Amino acid sequence: MLDLFNYNWQVRNDWFAWCDQLSIEDLLQKRAGGLGSILHTLFHVIDGEQIWLYQLMKNPVIEKDKESIKSLEEVIAFSEMTRNTIQPFLADWSDEMNEQVLVKKKRSGDIVYFPYKKVLQHVISHEIHHIGQLSIWSREMGLAPVNSDLIIRTF
Repeated sequence: MLDLFNYNWQVRNDWFAWCDQLSIEDLLQKRAGGLGSILHTLFHVIDGEQIWLYQLMKNPVIEKDKESIKSLEEVIAFSEMTRNTIQPFLADWSDEMNEQVLVKKKRSGDIVYFPYKKVLQHVISHEIHHIGQLSIWSREMGLAPVNSDLIIRTF
Protein backbone atom coordinates (compact mmCIF):
# COMPACT_ATOMS: atom_id res chain seq x y z
CA MET A 1 0.00 0.00 0.00
CA LEU A 2 3.04 2.24 0.16
CA ASP A 3 2.51 2.85 -3.57
CA LEU A 4 -0.87 4.45 -2.91
CA PHE A 5 0.56 6.60 -0.13
CA ASN A 6 3.30 7.68 -2.55
CA TYR A 7 0.60 8.49 -5.09
CA ASN A 8 -1.35 10.56 -2.54
CA TRP A 9 1.80 12.40 -1.42
CA GLN A 10 2.70 13.19 -5.02
CA VAL A 11 -0.78 14.53 -5.78
CA ARG A 12 -0.77 16.49 -2.50
CA ASN A 13 2.54 18.13 -3.42
CA ASP A 14 1.06 19.08 -6.79
CA TRP A 15 -1.88 20.69 -4.97
CA PHE A 16 0.57 22.63 -2.80
CA ALA A 17 2.25 23.93 -5.97
CA TRP A 18 -1.19 24.72 -7.44
CA CYS A 19 -2.02 26.73 -4.30
CA ASP A 20 0.99 29.03 -4.90
CA GLN A 21 -1.09 30.95 -7.45
CA LEU A 22 -3.69 31.82 -4.80
CA SER A 23 -3.73 34.49 -2.14
CA ILE A 24 -4.14 33.54 1.50
CA GLU A 25 -7.62 35.03 1.26
CA ASP A 26 -8.47 32.60 -1.55
CA LEU A 27 -7.03 29.69 0.44
CA LEU A 28 -9.11 30.58 3.50
CA GLN A 29 -12.29 31.63 1.67
CA LYS A 30 -15.33 29.77 3.01
CA ARG A 31 -16.66 27.30 0.46
CA ALA A 32 -19.55 24.85 0.34
CA GLY A 33 -18.57 21.30 1.23
CA GLY A 34 -15.35 19.77 2.44
CA LEU A 35 -13.83 21.44 5.47
CA GLY A 36 -14.97 24.87 4.34
CA SER A 37 -11.76 26.13 2.74
CA ILE A 38 -8.92 24.90 0.56
CA LEU A 39 -6.30 25.41 3.27
CA HIS A 40 -8.30 23.70 6.00
CA THR A 41 -9.20 20.79 3.73
CA LEU A 42 -5.53 20.18 2.94
CA PHE A 43 -4.71 20.38 6.65
CA HIS A 44 -7.58 17.99 7.48
CA VAL A 45 -6.24 15.35 5.06
CA ILE A 46 -2.78 15.49 6.62
CA ASP A 47 -4.16 15.58 10.14
CA GLY A 48 -6.25 12.48 9.49
CA GLU A 49 -3.21 10.68 8.10
CA GLN A 50 -1.19 11.70 11.15
CA ILE A 51 -3.87 10.73 13.68
CA TRP A 52 -4.51 7.26 12.25
CA LEU A 53 -0.93 6.31 11.40
CA TYR A 54 0.57 7.63 14.62
CA GLN A 55 -1.89 5.42 16.51
CA LEU A 56 -0.75 2.39 14.52
CA MET A 57 2.85 3.36 15.28
CA LYS A 58 2.00 3.92 18.96
CA ASN A 59 3.28 7.51 18.67
CA PRO A 60 1.58 10.34 20.54
CA VAL A 61 -0.94 12.04 18.29
CA ILE A 62 -0.25 15.73 17.60
CA GLU A 63 -3.36 17.74 18.31
CA LYS A 64 -3.78 20.82 16.16
CA ASP A 65 -6.82 23.01 15.68
CA LYS A 66 -7.50 23.66 11.99
CA GLU A 67 -8.57 27.21 12.84
CA SER A 68 -5.03 27.93 14.07
CA ILE A 69 -3.62 27.13 10.60
CA LYS A 70 -3.12 30.43 8.78
CA SER A 71 -0.65 29.74 5.97
CA LEU A 72 0.15 27.27 3.22
CA GLU A 73 3.69 27.04 4.59
CA GLU A 74 2.34 25.70 7.90
CA VAL A 75 0.35 23.03 6.09
CA ILE A 76 3.33 22.04 3.93
CA ALA A 77 5.59 21.79 7.00
CA PHE A 78 3.01 19.62 8.80
CA SER A 79 2.75 17.41 5.70
CA GLU A 80 6.52 16.96 5.45
CA MET A 81 6.87 16.20 9.17
CA THR A 82 4.04 13.67 9.04
CA ARG A 83 5.32 11.99 5.90
CA ASN A 84 8.89 11.79 7.21
CA THR A 85 7.58 10.12 10.37
CA ILE A 86 5.25 7.57 8.78
CA GLN A 87 7.14 6.71 5.58
CA PRO A 88 9.68 4.39 7.30
CA PHE A 89 6.82 2.64 9.13
CA LEU A 90 5.02 2.02 5.84
CA ALA A 91 8.23 0.98 4.08
CA ASP A 92 8.72 -1.73 6.74
CA TRP A 93 5.13 -2.96 6.46
CA SER A 94 4.73 -6.74 6.49
CA ASP A 95 1.75 -8.94 5.66
CA GLU A 96 1.49 -9.90 9.33
CA MET A 97 0.71 -6.28 10.19
CA ASN A 98 -2.44 -6.34 8.04
CA GLU A 99 -4.35 -8.27 10.68
CA GLN A 100 -3.08 -6.43 13.75
CA VAL A 101 -5.96 -4.57 15.36
CA LEU A 102 -6.30 -0.99 16.53
CA VAL A 103 -8.70 -0.82 19.47
CA LYS A 104 -10.59 2.46 19.87
CA LYS A 105 -13.06 3.66 22.44
CA LYS A 106 -15.83 5.78 20.95
CA ARG A 107 -17.30 8.80 22.74
CA SER A 108 -20.31 6.62 23.53
CA GLY A 109 -18.02 4.24 25.41
CA ASP A 110 -18.39 1.48 22.81
CA ILE A 111 -15.20 -0.31 21.81
CA VAL A 112 -14.45 -0.68 18.10
CA TYR A 113 -11.76 -2.75 16.40
CA PHE A 114 -10.02 -1.84 13.16
CA PRO A 115 -7.54 -4.13 11.38
CA TYR A 116 -4.43 -2.15 10.48
CA LYS A 117 -4.98 -2.90 6.79
CA LYS A 118 -8.46 -1.33 6.98
CA VAL A 119 -6.99 1.78 8.62
CA LEU A 120 -4.51 2.17 5.75
CA GLN A 121 -7.29 1.75 3.21
CA HIS A 122 -9.37 4.37 5.02
CA VAL A 123 -6.52 6.90 5.11
CA ILE A 124 -5.80 6.40 1.40
CA SER A 125 -9.42 6.74 0.30
CA HIS A 126 -10.01 9.69 2.65
CA GLU A 127 -7.37 11.76 0.88
CA ILE A 128 -8.65 10.80 -2.57
CA HIS A 129 -12.16 11.86 -1.52
CA HIS A 130 -10.98 15.31 -0.43
CA ILE A 131 -8.82 15.77 -3.54
CA GLY A 132 -12.06 15.47 -5.49
CA GLN A 133 -13.48 18.32 -3.41
CA LEU A 134 -10.44 20.48 -4.21
CA SER A 135 -10.94 19.73 -7.91
CA ILE A 136 -14.54 20.94 -7.74
CA TRP A 137 -13.51 24.14 -5.97
CA SER A 138 -10.74 24.82 -8.51
CA ARG A 139 -13.23 24.57 -11.36
CA GLU A 140 -15.64 26.87 -9.51
CA MET A 141 -12.76 29.38 -9.37
CA GLY A 142 -12.23 29.03 -13.13
CA LEU A 143 -8.90 27.24 -12.68
CA ALA A 144 -7.77 23.85 -13.94
CA PRO A 145 -7.39 21.30 -11.14
CA VAL A 146 -4.35 19.13 -10.56
CA ASN A 147 -4.50 16.05 -12.77
CA SER A 148 -4.72 13.23 -10.23
CA ASP A 149 -5.18 10.42 -12.76
CA LEU A 150 -3.33 7.49 -11.20
CA ILE A 151 -2.80 5.67 -14.52
CA ILE A 152 -0.54 8.42 -15.93
CA ARG A 153 1.55 8.97 -12.80
CA THR A 154 4.84 7.37 -11.82
CA PHE A 155 5.24 7.02 -8.08
